[in-house]
Amino acid sequence: MIARYGLRTLALIAIVAVGLQFARAEGQPGTVKGYVIDSSCAFTKGLSKPISSECAVACAKAGSQLVILTSAGAIYWPISDATPAVGQNARLMEFAGKMVVVKGKVYQRSGSRAIVISSVDAAK
Repeated sequence: MIARYGLRTLALIAIVAVGLQFARAEGQPGTVKGYVIDSSCAFTKGLSKPISSECAVACAKAGSQLVILTSAGAIYWPISDATPAVGQNARLMEFAGKMVVVKGKVYQRSGSRAIVISSVDAAK
């Protein structure tokens, strides 16, 4: 195949394919309501809500990433759109263990969900 198309053509095809992948990665504006919980408990303990704010804070301080767990069980990873990426735990720490409403750009890929946070407020 290389002989038929040449290395330049294959390189161009690869660049276009990568470009198309990035084009599909566009997030959509959205709102997510859920508990701020540490990712370890969300997965390993199958919790529907945090045990306590103190527990979520302790786990986050120990290195566990905070996530947003919806009432439907969906987990949203708070991500950064900066390069290099900036962790979001500091931004969510005051809400650890509490119900929040997060607005931002929502991404989905292969069953995973993420949100670039534009605002986060305690749920009423």
